[in-house]
Amino acid sequence: MLEKDIQFVIDAESEELKKLSHYLDYRSVETLIEKIKDNEGNIFVSGCGTSAMAAKKIVHTFQVINQKAFYVNPSDAVHGGLGVVDKNDIFIVISKGGNTNELVSFVGNIKSKGAYLVYVGENESSSICKVADLFLKVKIEKEPDAYNMLATASTLAVISLFDAIAIYLEKNTSFSQEVFLVNHPSGEVGDRLNKNVGK
Repeated sequence: MLEKDIQFVIDAESEELKKLSHYLDYRSVETLIEKIKDNEGNIFVSGCGTSAMAAKKIVHTFQVINQKAFYVNPSDAVHGGLGVVDKNDIFIVISKGGNTNELVSFVGNIKSKGAYLVYVGENESSSICKVADLFLKVKIEKEPDAYNMLATASTLAVISLFDAIAIYLEKNTSFSQEVFLVNHPSGEVGDRLNKNVGK
């Protein structure tokens, strides 16, 4: 029973990721990639709850590939944290439904600062989507838990999309193994990079 339950979840999440690759609006993805490649400012990513965990993972991956990316805590944002944002920045908001109060409360401020606002989620009629400059639709058919509530497959879908974006940027910018080593000198990755760069 345990084995079947575990396999069910892994298989269900895998299927949702496969679906994502087919329905994704690649023109919107390309627009974001070009914005990032031409970006002269910072990339900020924000979200609440499980979306915050996805945002932090995205930020870390972007930092590794030499992008100036930072996580913004929504509660800090509305208490002065928005002071770091300016017109040269890209601000990515992750919200499945697009109406999360903590995020809705400051997206107008992001727009007034002139930053490029990206909404990542499911709901094109949401409050955040209505003011966003770019919408990246990431929508799954069903979470694998019995209540269709745990943000599991949907979170993996968002992370998977940005993993793909990061790897594309890794391949199509001036990023190199030498830069990789400077950014990631420790651990097994650092050891492997040291061997490769030293060849």
